[in-house]
Amino acid sequence: MTTLTRTGADAAASAPVTTAGTSHDARARRSSPSWAWLGLVPFAAYVVLFLAVPTALAIGSGFFTESGAFTWTNVSALGDPVVLTTFANSAGLSLLTAVVGALVGALVCYALLGMNPEGAIRSMVDAAAGVLAQFGGVMLAFAFIATIGIQGVLKLFLQDSFGIDIYANGTWLYELPGLILPYIYFQIPLMVITFMPALAALKPQWSEANLTLGGTRASFWLRIGIPVLAPSFLASLMLLFANAFSSYATAAALASQGSQIVPLQIRTALTSETVLGRENLAGALALGMIVIVGVVMALYSLIQRRAARWQS
Repeated sequence: MTTLTRTGADAAASAPVTTAGTSHDARARRSSPSWAWLGLVPFAAYVVLFLAVPTALAIGSGFFTESGAFTWTNVSALGDPVVLTTFANSAGLSLLTAVVGALVGALVCYALLGMNPEGAIRSMVDAAAGVLAQFGGVMLAFAFIATIGIQGVLKLFLQDSFGIDIYANGTWLYELPGLILPYIYFQIPLMVITFMPALAALKPQWSEANLTLGGTRASFWLRIGIPVLAPSFLASLMLLFANAFSSYATAAALASQGSQIVPLQIRTALTSETVLGRENLAGALALGMIVIVGVVMALYSLIQRRAARWQS
């Protein structure tokens, strides 16, 4: 008498399937309360305290007086020529530094594209970009003052060795033009961080197909590379604009006098004792900044979603 023993796939196929227990366990897991949301509590508290509450205070102080009465006086101050000039200065400074930072940062990303992602140079540049993108405020201002300030090392070297006085036409470092170099300093690393993933996501098959069809390197970038990367580049450009438009600490440390840009004008409105009857002007200015940054970030989100279609 011969006994056939089923092994391997036959045994697995002939084994009874118990779907009832599996589905019951799945339903039990779905019905049981999940405590995973507790991990979001610290972040939610941070967002509420440092984003939602300041935004609500800015809106409230912009539309209400100290006694709680509704008023349009503070918001109408946004149409003042001085305030409009300040917003124009902030927008111009942000746009200039964003464009320069985006172009230089894109060139750095292109140079890194030909390097080994696991190599030492690529790792060093990535690490430096992550650090320098957050290097701002008083530290950055002090670095520029010590380097090209009135008694800065580089300024004295150029003056003593070559007779070049970079402040022959005025001490521009402590005025609005002096904010351009410090802002570009942290805009370029931020561009490297945000744009490098999009550039690295370009598929080699696209270049191979272009060469197979008789294309050149120039035709690849003109017809494939640039059109594909354009949404990511514009999204990064808007992020850089919002980053510069909302920067305060570096400008406050360098330009201690005057209110050339909106954050400095908000500081003046909060600390000045000469502006009577408009104590809540700072809230109206902050409201204007919130609207501009909100529009820019909304456009950034729309463009980024379009760019993510081919990156996924």
